Amino acid sequence: MTMRILFADDHPLFREGVKPVLLKLAPDVEIIEAKDYPAAFEAARQHQDIDLALLDLYMPGMPGIDGIARFRASFPHLPVAVLSAADERENIQRLLGDGVLGYISKASPSDVILNALKLMLAGGVYVPPSLLDDARDGGTRPIAPEAGRHEALTRRQVEVLRELAKGLNNRQIAHNLNVTEGTVKIHLATIFRVLNVNSRTEALLLAQKMGLGGKD
Repeated sequence: MTMRILFADDHPLFREGVKPVLLKLAPDVEIIEAKDYPAAFEAARQHQDIDLALLDLYMPGMPGIDGIARFRASFPHLPVAVLSAADERENIQRLLGDGVLGYISKASPSDVILNALKLMLAGGVYVPPSLLDDARDGGTRPIAPEAGRHEALTRRQVEVLRELAKGLNNRQIAHNLNVTEGTVKIHLATIFRVLNVNSRTEALLLAQKMGLGGKD
């Protein structure tokens, strides 16, 4: 089946540079291009079977954050990822908290962009490395997970994983741990990477095998 990617960016040369990366996502990829927010909205209305919308944050037609928010509100069932040169931490956290599947820096190498897109198309969330910093957790000491893993999770990440193993959604986890949903998504992205899993289901099953699924 044809994979359809809506790719919106107001710089034609940049679109040309990224298109070869998008074509590696599947044997048959159709790229639907847009040069600004109005064109992106029109393309999404005309094509009901888009697999992923890859949008620049700052494009003509609408303010950046508001443009993404309005696009998601208009097409709530369309997965959205952001590919942007902007790196404001607050904006990235807000977008992830609002349901964007990932935030990719335009400075990323092509293989990073490709792997990030594959992760999102598989149902995962991609968080830029700049946000994968657990210093805000109060300097908690990393502890090693069970089940023979050599990598390490912070104590906060283990807490998130324990809540996930109970079958809770992001909102419930955020409430129980007194953090934002965006923070939960950032932790889950790190957990997926450390545990080498690609979905919530895989992480949940592994967490239960690690004995983290019991009630408090």
